[in-house]
Amino acid sequence: SNLEIADRLYISEATVKTHLNRTMTKLDLGSRAQAVVVAYETGLVTPGRHGG
Repeated sequence: SNLEIADRLYISEATVKTHLNRTMTKLDLGSRAQAVVVAYETGLVTPGRHGG
C-alpha cells in the first residue's frame, strides 16, 4: 500500500502517490498491476526476492 511504502521510505503518503502517478504516466501505465508486469519484464524485480 502507499502507506506501507511511505513508512518504509520515511516519506509522506502524498509523496508516494505523486511519485507513483508520475512514473505510471511516463511509462504509459494504467494500473499498478501493469507496473508490476513491467518491473518483472525488465528485471527490476525477480521472482523469489522479497524486500521485507
